[in-house]
Amino acid sequence: MQELNGRVAVITGGASGMGRAFADRFAAAGMRLAIGDIEQGALDRAVAELTGAGADVIGVRCDVADHDSFTAFGDEVAAAFGQVHVVCLNAGVAGSGAIADSSLANWKWVLGVNLWGIVHGLDVFLPGLLANDEGHVVVTASVAGHTSYANIGAYNASKHAAVTIAETLHNELRAGGSAVAVTCLCPGLVSTNILTSERNRPEEFSEILAEAPADDDLAQHEAMVEWFAANAKPASEVADLVHDAVVDQTFWLFTDDEFADAIGQRHDEIRTRRNPVLERGIIDF
Repeated sequence: MQELNGRVAVITGGASGMGRAFADRFAAAGMRLAIGDIEQGALDRAVAELTGAGADVIGVRCDVADHDSFTAFGDEVAAAFGQVHVVCLNAGVAGSGAIADSSLANWKWVLGVNLWGIVHGLDVFLPGLLANDEGHVVVTASVAGHTSYANIGAYNASKHAAVTIAETLHNELRAGGSAVAVTCLCPGLVSTNILTSERNRPEEFSEILAEAPADDDLAQHEAMVEWFAANAKPASEVADLVHDAVVDQTFWLFTDDEFADAIGQRHDEIRTRRNPVLERGIIDF
């Protein structure tokens, strides 16, 4: 999409982190904005700040894991703006722990947001894009969709799914001659609130937290959050990349090359049928 001015962008998880940065960048390009987020306070602040800066924006509380909630979000977007042009399926949460120790509640929470949030978003907004034969879908995946680091099994599974959904959709759209384009965003280390996403975990998925974490674990997590804030790529820089990917119709979008060796190693192991070598790295939720 060469011209974004006056067009409509939908952003899930748009009240903070990368989603909020997307909103700022698309607003600067003259787009009208529909932000969905589960965190009401952050959503209200984002809408107020964007409106104060001159953006035409609505904010709707949306639980992307709940199809009815997502459908209601879509209805409000249609009532406010009509046709949608850019859909950023960006909402995501982190969940840590070895697979052997992970509860079903943790799997359901992580997959509900990270996987079903994408499926629900496509169900609600893709038909309109196809009917108008115009638009762009941005799927927020992760470098975790190309690697298999230990102790984030549910997160890895959700992001591998996100990658293949985006790639399959791209192939289907190209095969069908559609003008709708797709970007698969695969962030590395980006300064967001994902390391504190437990704040939004619904009660029905909270049994994994039945045992209070040890002090050492809490201290390690706090140190990781601080490290991310100080060293990870600013979300605003990722938003610039996303804007350019939409304009240029770029499919693969990586935010840096920090994990290129790990991804290349995995591809080589698959190609040569070697057993995986334990991957070590900074990803640790």
